[in-house]
Amino acid sequence: MGILDKRVAIVTGSAQGIGRAIALTLAKAGADLVVSDMNADGIISTAGEIEALGRKAAAIKCNVSDSSEVAELVKKAQEIFPTIDILVNNAGITRDNLLIRMDEKDWDSVLSVNLKGTFLMTKAVCTVMMKQRRGRIINIASVVGIIGNAGQANYAASKGGVISLTKSVAKEFASRNITCNAIAPGFIETSMTEKLSEQVKQNYMAGIPLNRFGKAEDVASAVLFFASDESSYVTGQVIQVDGGMAM
Repeated sequence: MGILDKRVAIVTGSAQGIGRAIALTLAKAGADLVVSDMNADGIISTAGEIEALGRKAAAIKCNVSDSSEVAELVKKAQEIFPTIDILVNNAGITRDNLLIRMDEKDWDSVLSVNLKGTFLMTKAVCTVMMKQRRGRIINIASVVGIIGNAGQANYAASKGGVISLTKSVAKEFASRNITCNAIAPGFIETSMTEKLSEQVKQNYMAGIPLNRFGKAEDVASAVLFFASDESSYVTGQVIQVDGGMAM
């Protein structure tokens, strides 16, 4: 028996990296999954890994910044599974540049996916959770949304917005037994960070007290806590999974 037996979770941005690790961690704890991403091949692969663990999985392509696609995702999830118990808003993009050089479209695209996408998914799933009078919403923010970062004004603004949205949602839906919390990862080893130069990586490492980069599974473990009954009296909180980087 797993701590998430008979629970159903939707994880956006789950084709690879942190999202994939979250989906697999929840599956290992007993949950059935709806995995979603713009990368269709990636979520099919993630779904296959979940099924290999003995859990049910549905792979549904979705652009979270498009309200019609979000509505269709939630509709399909309800057709396949009896409940939606957990929502993990992980889908996100970066379009880094110094503010003076940042194109308006790069600002708009990051805010649209990272912040608007979290809003749209939360609104659609909360409608279901309110009827159930039960739910767990976990938003993947970033330490950049807390401390800022040069060259990431759009990303920092979007993740700071996600943190504020988390607290507002927590207050609005607490009476319906729906909790909403956020996780703010620091430097996590993913395909995105692999592209950085060694000098940039060492500069980051110098500011991490635990003297190592995080792994996707470190974030997934925090998600599991928020998704489980172990966190039933916790809402509106932000956990920094960053090795002490932003303390």
